[in-house]
Amino acid sequence: MGGGEGFSSNMVKSSLPNFWPYFRDRFSLLPRLTSNSQSFLHLSSTGISAISCKGQHSISYTLSRNQTVVVEYTHDKDMDMFQVGRSTESPIDFVVTDTVSGGQNDDAQITQSTISRFACRIVCDRSEPYTARIFAAGFDSSKNIFLGEKAAKWKNPDGHMDGLTTNGVLVMHPRGGFTQESQPGVWREISVCGDVYTLRETRSAQQRGKLVESETNVLQDGSLIDLCGATLLWRTADGLFHTPTQKHIEALRQEINAARPQCPVGLNTLAFPSINRKEVVEEKQPWAYLSCGHVHGYHNWGHRSDTEANERECPMCRTVGPYVPLWLGCEAGFYVDAGPPTHAFTPCGHVCSEKSAKYWSQIPLPHGTHAFHAACPFCATQLVGEQNCIKLIFQGPVD
Repeated sequence: MGGGEGFSSNMVKSSLPNFWPYFRDRFSLLPRLTSNSQSFLHLSSTGISAISCKGQHSISYTLSRNQTVVVEYTHDKDMDMFQVGRSTESPIDFVVTDTVSGGQNDDAQITQSTISRFACRIVCDRSEPYTARIFAAGFDSSKNIFLGEKAAKWKNPDGHMDGLTTNGVLVMHPRGGFTQESQPGVWREISVCGDVYTLRETRSAQQRGKLVESETNVLQDGSLIDLCGATLLWRTADGLFHTPTQKHIEALRQEINAARPQCPVGLNTLAFPSINRKEVVEEKQPWAYLSCGHVHGYHNWGHRSDTEANERECPMCRTVGPYVPLWLGCEAGFYVDAGPPTHAFTPCGHVCSEKSAKYWSQIPLPHGTHAFHAACPFCATQLVGEQNCIKLIFQGPVD
């Protein structure tokens, strides 16, 4: 995760946690020069005028036009706070924009973003093991979190106020960690005070879900954070230590190219392009029929529909389906293992290891304000097909 006095969007490993605004970039979280975190101090029931105090971090819960409950916070020297949201104001450490399917920017969609300007805050211990906890909503430039009259809010049995943001902050922890044995977890909603709840009936419903007392807001390696418009992948330092590196992925690319896979029809040698040229379809680029997995070079025959230009008939097995160029998934942080690139996501054609492909194919990612579907981690394209991915069938050289 990126943050504070220093953050990085390059691919250099950090000794601290990292996160990816899903499908886009990496930020490395670094300790701040001085702590800026806040801890709960006390409650006060008052009018709106108390909110204007800029010297004190606080959360304001508007109960009615005439009553606002203010929860004040005090400095905590043992923790650092990092904030995530759409706002470009200085309190936001990581500005996150909407994830658009296919990895393309869409200014119209981002203008209508459902990501909160001050979406969430992550509080990390300044000493090992650097435990990180996530909370819904972030402090604005007035050091205030303001939950309006229509926001879901309540008083807990111990007298503490809590609430939810309009579209919520959802978290999913993978079962078994972020490894080749990982399985999807259950999506939960995180409250402003960091409690864990089942999902609301709809994303912005005023009635909260049920409290899940057995779970906490501590982030784990591979945790997914959804902000209703963008999904973040959290990676820990230890998790990244065991993750394939960019050099390893490049070695896999060179190894598969060295095997000289050939088009079974044209008999021309195929080669995955350099990662630096991942947006350019090259002459030797491998293409695949995603209904059967047969890998070919590019050709312009086999069309079976005038309306579906991408529907082709495989000359090897006569299966009809999408015919797309293959791209090696180049973001190492999405891999759950270091296996060879043998499987492709459908319908985008991004290629990675079998276990990584099958893991992401099972993840129901929030989509919009009400739907869930699996998506390619490299480009955000919604996955389709029986398994959401296909095993590739390469033909070796015939000489």
